[in-house]
Amino acid sequence: MDEREWLAERFEERRTRLKAVAYRMLGSVSEADDAVQEAWLRLNRTDEEIRNLDAWLTTVVARVCLNTLRSRRSRREEPLGPRVPEPIVGAEGGTEPEHEALLADSVGLALLVVLERLSSAERLAFVLHDVFAVPFDEIAPIIDRSPDAARQLASRARRRVRGAPVPDAALEAQREVVDAFLAAAREGDFERLVSVLDPEVVLHADLGPSAPGGRFELHGIEAVAAQARTYSRVGLVIRPALVNGAAGIVTFRDGEPFSVGAFTVRGGRIVEIDFLADPERLRHLDLTVVQD
Repeated sequence: MDEREWLAERFEERRTRLKAVAYRMLGSVSEADDAVQEAWLRLNRTDEEIRNLDAWLTTVVARVCLNTLRSRRSRREEPLGPRVPEPIVGAEGGTEPEHEALLADSVGLALLVVLERLSSAERLAFVLHDVFAVPFDEIAPIIDRSPDAARQLASRARRRVRGAPVPDAALEAQREVVDAFLAAAREGDFERLVSVLDPEVVLHADLGPSAPGGRFELHGIEAVAAQARTYSRVGLVIRPALVNGAAGIVTFRDGEPFSVGAFTVRGGRIVEIDFLADPERLRHLDLTVVQD
């Protein structure tokens, strides 16, 4: 085995972890794949001596992700409002090892929505330190800050992340609540909707930059219930799915993907709903697992 083959094997051993870092940074599986591939290309081209391959690769992936985040936020065509990340969708009752690795540490869509609200530097410091135990001395050069400043960024991010709702553990119970919500919306049963929605429920919707409304956020039972009743009349085919490990749905219209919905159920009620309905970003998702 020559040196390049040896290096390729070592890289493949670390690919899953690197992709997990990139997914938490970017909220997009496709962009995470691109970041990891870029790390491999740079590794394959480098002539420098690498004493710690894990640290070197993590740094490269983090820098690529940081550049992607900064580029994304500088685009003038990006709509205002909460960006809903691209979810990891699976069939209910199925398990995929790669999905499980990416979703370790309870990476629900609600958490990723909170991460979207952080600055790029805050997100990097939090993800690398709090999730992947990277020391602040290694994080600081990536964001051109001192270790103390990196620590402060992570602390600030940590306080905001604490606000992300944690779902009930029982998947079957989550599904019962989601199904009750969908049935109530379909039948226009407001009282039943009220019974499954938390009084402080929040809905995030991302329709894409070209759609009327773009991105929006709704608060409270009445606003969310009204939106649910509106969508129930669009004529969508709804399929149950696992969305970032929790009960969710994928909807289709005229045979084409229309949206992916994630529900955060806590205490037997829905506290957050996150819908991605951006046609361009939906095209990047593998939704065949939930189609007949």
